[in-house]
Amino acid sequence: MNPIRERISEEYPDLLVMDPEYLDAAIIGVATRMGLEAVCYDTDKVIRLIMGHDKMSYEDALEYFEYNIKGAWVGEHTPVFLE
Repeated sequence: MNPIRERISEEYPDLLVMDPEYLDAAIIGVATRMGLEAVCYDTDKVIRLIMGHDKMSYEDALEYFEYNIKGAWVGEHTPVFLE
């Protein structure tokens, strides 16, 4: 297990709501706002990981990210993305 994911799973067990786990390498921490917490991902790293894992061009990976990941609502702890 990724060390960051392991730490988050111990301290914030409800926050790890996003799959696939190969995107764990893009986790940069936990963001908090008004009592709500969410895992924060580095947008550029997520796109690069999609490109490598799924053999996509930058444009295709960006479109996939925007629609399927950034645009997804997975509940109160939906992840946030830092640009």
